[in-house]
Amino acid sequence: MFENLLNLVKENAGEAIVNNPAIPNEHNDAAIETTGNSIMNTLKSQASSGNMDQLMSMFKGGTPDASHPVVNSVSSNVVTDLMGKFGIDQNAASGIASKIIPQVMSKFVNKTNDPNDSSFDIGGIMSSLTGGGGAAGGIGGMISNFLK
Repeated sequence: MFENLLNLVKENAGEAIVNNPAIPNEHNDAAIETTGNSIMNTLKSQASSGNMDQLMSMFKGGTPDASHPVVNSVSSNVVTDLMGKFGIDQNAASGIASKIIPQVMSKFVNKTNDPNDSSFDIGGIMSSLTGGGGAAGGIGGMISNFLK
């Protein structure tokens, strides 16, 4: 799942990261990976802290906007991670997050809910976020069935 998520970040990194003077070109790949890791770590943190209602509402509610609590948390963590790793100021990091996170999260949710797109499936996502087994069983399977 992480590779597919990282690909979404890469696909949407143009203006936010690649063409951004706050991130030197030699750090573009690292900034993309940092953003992907931050998204994944935030989602895992949300799942492990029992925030499953908000995670499920993000996937079930259609396209989440920047004000959704999970998307907001992802953005905040991306800002913190970019500032810490690349030494950029909060305004630059916030600008990057505001350009890329809503796009990535929207496409992530849409791909998950698209029966014709197998790049993400909700059972597998929830299983990987909660550290569970395969999508057919455990919490991932239950959530997958709930969202259908």
